[in-house]
Amino acid sequence: LGKCRSVQEFEKLNRLGEGTYGIVYRARDTRSGEIVALKKMRMDREKDGLPSVGYVKCIMLQVFNGLEYLHDNFIIHRDLKVSNLLMTDKGCIKIADFGLARTFGLPPKPMTPRVVTLWYRSPELLLGAKTQTTAVDMWAAGCIFGELLAHKPLLPGRSEIHQLELIVELLGTPSEAIWPGFSQLPALEQISLKKQPYNNLKHRFPWLSEAGLRLLNFLFMYDPKKRGSAEECMKSSYFKEKPLPTEPELMPTFPHHRNRRRSVQRPEARPKDQDTAYKRPDFGQAFSSPAKKMKL
Repeated sequence: LGKCRSVQEFEKLNRLGEGTYGIVYRARDTRSGEIVALKKMRMDREKDGLPSVGYVKCIMLQVFNGLEYLHDNFIIHRDLKVSNLLMTDKGCIKIADFGLARTFGLPPKPMTPRVVTLWYRSPELLLGAKTQTTAVDMWAAGCIFGELLAHKPLLPGRSEIHQLELIVELLGTPSEAIWPGFSQLPALEQISLKKQPYNNLKHRFPWLSEAGLRLLNFLFMYDPKKRGSAEECMKSSYFKEKPLPTEPELMPTFPHHRNRRRSVQRPEARPKDQDTAYKRPDFGQAFSSPAKKMKL
């Protein structure tokens, strides 16, 4: 979420239209004279602004809960990111897009490392590890947590090499001592990582509590075997300290689409002798409260 210019820097000319989430106006940029579109967002009960700490805790608890369910059922999502989280108007978070998901077992089977959107990809994947565990989802969850706290992507790499550089800059350079087997990863035959001995999470999040920093560090452990599990993360003291997680039903709401499709018309009445006991299901009722994707 980048810094926005003040709306006072634009001259509102006329109203163009109204959508589900707001009203669109034609406006002029007073700096450049350029004609632009301004959208006034419609907010229901929530306060305007970025996610509060209570909101972040509520979201992350639900993400961990969902991941625990997946991992307990031997499923790795492999593409966890903010845009794959859906929020209903009741504050319920749902993990979406299972196109890259795979089942796993023991021993782990080789899988392609080129999965997970780059900004959320774990170091073992970036370095060409042949096997994958639930730890790849937990690293991605850490990136989501950091993104919600920072209000912008935490590790926005432009390439795999740049992604590794950003990780090293934030967490320090991994070594065989903290990550057994690190030196045997395939990509290290072609690249060498910059020597950077410091973990800069505290510098990046100076306002975050010690419990919050411990949770972030747990999610960002280089060694996948030591990285926090979903079950362990839900038990973090971060979720027990104030401000407490917001209750889902108290999370921000958003308006329903006022222009819902009309219910499917029932077929014209048949003569009585052709009537059957079959009754067409009303799909409009069955799916009256769909999960909606929103930016967090």
